[in-house]
Amino acid sequence: MGKRLIAIVLILVNVITLTSCASEQKRYQAEFLVLFNTVTKIVGYADNKEDFDKYAQMIYDELKVYHELYDIYNDYEGINNIKTINDNAGIKPVKVDKKIIDMLTYAKEAYKETDGKLNIALGAVLKVWHEYREEGIDNPEKAKVPPMELLEEKNQHTNIEDMIINEEESTVYLNDPEMSLDVGGVGKGYATEKVCQYAEENGFTNGMVSVGGNVRVIGSRDGKGDPWRVGIQNPDLTSEQANLYILNLTEASLVSSGDYERFYMVDGVKYHHIIDPATLMPSTYFTAVSIVCKDSGMADAYTKAIFNMSYEDGMKFVEAHPDIEALWVFKNGDLKYSSGFEKYIRE
Repeated sequence: MGKRLIAIVLILVNVITLTSCASEQKRYQAEFLVLFNTVTKIVGYADNKEDFDKYAQMIYDELKVYHELYDIYNDYEGINNIKTINDNAGIKPVKVDKKIIDMLTYAKEAYKETDGKLNIALGAVLKVWHEYREEGIDNPEKAKVPPMELLEEKNQHTNIEDMIINEEESTVYLNDPEMSLDVGGVGKGYATEKVCQYAEENGFTNGMVSVGGNVRVIGSRDGKGDPWRVGIQNPDLTSEQANLYILNLTEASLVSSGDYERFYMVDGVKYHHIIDPATLMPSTYFTAVSIVCKDSGMADAYTKAIFNMSYEDGMKFVEAHPDIEALWVFKNGDLKYSSGFEKYIRE
């Protein structure tokens, strides 16, 4: 393991003999914190530890690039990131890396595809919710819900058409000084997908990368077609059943969104972090939604969008996109899934 990685992050490496595989390859696992404010886990099979360490370092380094570019809270010396774009709203276009241009272009297409249910231009509204949530977590006895008048005023500055992308000049300009981007609904999944593609192109042929639950598997579990086994977390955190299902995945992504991840309580009511652009309030349809498809960026974007749709609209959306499958967890614990989802469930 490279000394640089050890110096930067908390990392745990386990070596487990791959008893189910006829080859002599072993299973290795690495975990690190910091990036995207979550835990990243890498699992893979290799002939030796040095080979696996090389790929773990490669994935860490590449993911760090995306982490800094997509950050909305922090500045980095010599880097124009999403925060830089927001800081210059209504002032001037900002020249950015192509990795930002590509992600924003993708997100704008996702906005159209989901009829606005995923809107990265909702930053002004999300910032209000973020501040109230943080205050509510720090001082539960004083927790409050943002006034609708404030949310509606901020919502006047969420028009995604005011995000002007100039691909030729590689610039982004926000044509509204009170507008801001929040790429939390797509950035992590998009980065996961691109990093996995990069690792695969550079020889990491069989592995699994999980960035805070955004799971992308590369190849197969044993290099011979045995699928990776990935659990869907039970949103009922009090249950002894940790996973709702174990899925068989090969060259696929699994992303889940739910009301159990980030939330605060006001007068006994839970207010989570997935805000419906139509109501400006936390979406109330489901406890969780999971998406399975090839592309982790697509899975991340669509799971947020479908979380903000009724079951009927969400099912219609999924069935119109044959490349994606979905699982819905309702407030009463009922489960429903799309017509092609069952083929992924491990018996």
